[in-house]
Amino acid sequence: MIFNRRNFVKGAGALTVGSIFNASCASSDPDDLFKISLAQWSLHKKLFAKELDNLDFPEFTKKTCGIGAVEYVNKFFKNSDAPYLSELKKRCDDNGVKSLLIMCDGLGYLGDANETKRKSAVENHYTWVEAAKFLGCHSIRVNARSKGSYDEQMGRASDGLASLSTFAAKHQINVIVENHGGLSSNGKWLAGVMKKVDMPNCGTLPDFGNFKEYDRYQGVQELMPYAKGVSAKSHDFDEYGNEIHTDYEKMIKIVLDAGYRGYVGVEYEGKKLKEVEGIKATRDLLIKIRKKI
Repeated sequence: MIFNRRNFVKGAGALTVGSIFNASCASSDPDDLFKISLAQWSLHKKLFAKELDNLDFPEFTKKTCGIGAVEYVNKFFKNSDAPYLSELKKRCDDNGVKSLLIMCDGLGYLGDANETKRKSAVENHYTWVEAAKFLGCHSIRVNARSKGSYDEQMGRASDGLASLSTFAAKHQINVIVENHGGLSSNGKWLAGVMKKVDMPNCGTLPDFGNFKEYDRYQGVQELMPYAKGVSAKSHDFDEYGNEIHTDYEKMIKIVLDAGYRGYVGVEYEGKKLKEVEGIKATRDLLIKIRKKI
């Protein structure tokens, strides 16, 4: 579903963001605030070691991790032809798992300074737009990599994203950008790119942990007005189950205050806990905060 927050706010009439948040908190169903999904990268060690196959990812997510929605990574697909995608979709259906998005990497720079290469990068994403549509996803996640000055990169990334979003709109698929290194990890810059593109199916995937020197809370707040997904990045936990690098409760309140009521994806990248343990620790922390709110 293509979600245009500007239209939502307009249609909300006299309701302020604060009143929307308070009204939602009164609900008896915690899922009304947000649901939980699993980003496939959380299991990248198992996948690269061939201990887990992409086709088995949905069932593993449901039965082992207790999560009913998935976010794929394109590099773990053996191919994107119809028989393969049909089998993957069948496995999702058999296990009651919802496919949300495909994270696309290694397809070229959407903000490449060379127009020919930029166009090629855009076209390299077409297959994954079509795959996302086939699987029932709402989005593909892309990178806004570029080179040049602050303004030059904004212009180039905006051009590539607008071109790809035009194609994706024909398939009713969103193109969403994660803060994923370079200027994309600058919340102000990426928000500026969104304003420049100004298309209802082009948005963001705010990640709690990919800001480096940039203030992560400010960054998420700047990206939330355009968010069509949220990535709860985690690394390490204290004895009480809290993530030690990110104040999850503060982050979730920023997310909800923006009017977001979608999925929050678990993306564990720590080294101290094994992958499944880290996934469950992140999941449980999100559940605890959701119940508290």
